[in-house]
Amino acid sequence: MLATSRDGSVSLLTLQRPERRNALSLELCRAIAAAAQQEVDAGARVLVLTGEGSSFCSGADLTGVYGEEFLEALYGMLHGLTRLPVPVVAAVNGPAIGAGTQLALAADLRVADAGARFGVPTARNGMAVDAWTMRTLQTVAGGGLARRLMLAAETVDVDEAVRYGLVDRTGTLDDALVWAAEIATLAPLTLAHNKLVLNGGSDEEVARTFAACWASEDVREAAAARSEKRPPVFRGV
Repeated sequence: MLATSRDGSVSLLTLQRPERRNALSLELCRAIAAAAQQEVDAGARVLVLTGEGSSFCSGADLTGVYGEEFLEALYGMLHGLTRLPVPVVAAVNGPAIGAGTQLALAADLRVADAGARFGVPTARNGMAVDAWTMRTLQTVAGGGLARRLMLAAETVDVDEAVRYGLVDRTGTLDDALVWAAEIATLAPLTLAHNKLVLNGGSDEEVARTFAACWASEDVREAAAARSEKRPPVFRGV
């Protein structure tokens, strides 16, 4: 259902329901949330999410999406990804529809290959997504595209997604992993602070992470590396 692997400081989480085009079930939502936290606790500095086969995620599993338990698991997982102190990269290897687009939006950065598609067709099935989804879509891709996806139930391809900023880079899973490895060399406390600010953390939380950066050994390591003309080695302390 979900495979995890790690290479250095980068952990890869792969949705493994290709027979359902990686649709999100109650169990898969819970597995993603648990695995993401476990990988961070074990020292991962960047997470990469992708899907097995030709789809990233076709949405919610329509055989069982109507229960409150599923909605709690889905939104708990999505919002939980945004609260992790490490960057999350979505390697969108194919269609990301409905909850698949939501999963991509829960990531901080998105790399998509030629087969990627994005859409939130709730207006075609009478369902609804939470305000966070629409507001995040609007923030990331702009009000025009958000209205097209939410009010006209349109689907956009990778080229249009790049044009509007919904996708940050085009490329394969390998490209996403290379980018993730580069990000993993950056200062972890700074990345955690930046992510918190970008995702609307409270003033108290932001003040805490701001102070932690300036009091860290990493800021002194960067100064030493500059004087010694070498790349800094950040430890996240």
